Amino acid sequence: MAVSGRKAPQKFASSMSRGSGEDFEIFCQPCDRDDIRLPAFGFCVDCEEHLCESCFNHHKRAKPLRHHTLLDKHNMPQSLQVSSQPDPHALPGDLTKPCSTHKKEMIKFYCHSHNALLCSVCVTLKHQSTACHVDYIPDISGNIVNSKEYRKIIKEIDDMIGIFQDTAGDLKKMTEKSNASLTKVLAEIKKFRKEINQRLDAMENEVENAASSLKKGNDQRLKTAQATCEDVIKDLQESSDSIKQLNTSNKEDTLFMELKTAEQLIKENENKISQLTTHQDVKEYHFQPNLDISTLLENEKSLGTLTTKPLKPPVNVSVKIKSKQFSHQGEFTVRTSQDEEECWITGMILLTSDILIAADYANKSIKMININSCSIIDQLKLDTSPWDVTTVSNDKLAVTQPYQNEIQFVSLTSNRLKRKNTIKVEGKCYGIYCYKGQLIVVFNAPAKLQIIDLKGKVLKSVTKNTNREDIFSDPEYVTASSSSIYVSDSGKHAVIQLNWQGEVTGTYSVLGDAAGLAMLADGSFFLSNYVDGICNIQNISSDCTRGEVVLKDLKKPFAICWCETNKTLYISSITLDASVDNFVQVYKLS
Repeated sequence: MAVSGRKAPQKFASSMSRGSGEDFEIFCQPCDRDDIRLPAFGFCVDCEEHLCESCFNHHKRAKPLRHHTLLDKHNMPQSLQVSSQPDPHALPGDLTKPCSTHKKEMIKFYCHSHNALLCSVCVTLKHQSTACHVDYIPDISGNIVNSKEYRKIIKEIDDMIGIFQDTAGDLKKMTEKSNASLTKVLAEIKKFRKEINQRLDAMENEVENAASSLKKGNDQRLKTAQATCEDVIKDLQESSDSIKQLNTSNKEDTLFMELKTAEQLIKENENKISQLTTHQDVKEYHFQPNLDISTLLENEKSLGTLTTKPLKPPVNVSVKIKSKQFSHQGEFTVRTSQDEEECWITGMILLTSDILIAADYANKSIKMININSCSIIDQLKLDTSPWDVTTVSNDKLAVTQPYQNEIQFVSLTSNRLKRKNTIKVEGKCYGIYCYKGQLIVVFNAPAKLQIIDLKGKVLKSVTKNTNREDIFSDPEYVTASSSSIYVSDSGKHAVIQLNWQGEVTGTYSVLGDAAGLAMLADGSFFLSNYVDGICNIQNISSDCTRGEVVLKDLKKPFAICWCETNKTLYISSITLDASVDNFVQVYKLS
């Protein structure tokens, strides 16, 4: 662990020169109180004092001091700490912010390598590696007031406040528009229901009118039949009465004629009875519901479907991308003596601001690279070619292996890569990104996106849009934010934006093949884009409505990686030219 420091302030010169003849810039403070001047051998973080070798060893043995945190002379602060006479410019008394991990400890150190504020316990447990550059905060905080860093951070905060204010305004406007559309939907539903009611009423009236007409016909026929029967009954009754009277009075000639007339009357009315009793127009009616309507009501669960389309925020707000200017900072090699082929770096991810993990497709390996020293720390050979890599935690990676249909987990311990467990997946997996403990993976055989937990359970699978059309053609890489998932698809020459429900919410088309993706803190993202005559890096807005070329005339850029801390972009290439493919290019945002 490298520790830088500064000279002791002049105000302590008199106290440092007393005691023995030899004058040490950093000396043992407990011995100095007894007028003994001995060189500092280490530092006690808890006592906040530099110690000579004897006092340092005593700290290790004495029971009350056994749990104090000690730093040796290589790691101790390089300026004298005198608690009784604080330096008003250093102000160690300001170090009163508790550590988020160790609640009883105060933050006193800063690790440049991990961009982390640390307490003494953090330093002891996790940041004593030679790869860590740790400083005592009072040693490096001088001249921070009104500094360039101060002005830069304040400007970035103001810019971010403006973005969020604009975003809040946009969301309010879009929500109001959404609510207005829902009010319109409710009115349309009522109108649709009214139209249905009117049509059903008309159909009911048709049936009622038909039934009334039939009933009227029945009543008319009945009235006619009843009149006929009454007339026949009257005629027959009169004939019967007459015959009976003639029979009583013994009028034989008249009775004979009346009987013959009655015979004729009976024959005539027999035909009338036959006509009345065999009439086919009198029927019993039953209702048979319309089967189409019955089936419709039985099967359909709603009057209709609510369809959606994304609302685009106004063009003049936070979706605007600030123009970005990059300068080339050089390159570093990714080739090792173990490599049998020229490198094809198809995936990159930053473990810390100075440690990069690269997936070398051609050499079937994962490489750990120290960016500061431009050295390859470790290389892990795999059974088949990896494509992409993502961090699952501080000490765990996930690597896609398309030709084995699996995801390989890799652990990181003491700057060493080690294979762990694997999970099988449903197809050839390529791009991968871990977001809040979930793996987002894209496949090209078949073309799809899946969200998978760390045990391999598929939480969501996305292949088609609401029109049952294929969303993807040849997806390669994926990244995500809290609201959206972005997939680069070289087959469709586009970046496809989806929400976490798997619905397409935006598309950004490019002329070439869409490849590597890298998310920025402002919600926009970088895309590497290549085709004959067009090889560039674009910065695309979070809603996929706008893009800007920030680097052009590159040599077929492929995988990309962005360091938010150092504002640095790392780019690999696949050109079949060893002088290009064996290196990663470094560009810094001005």
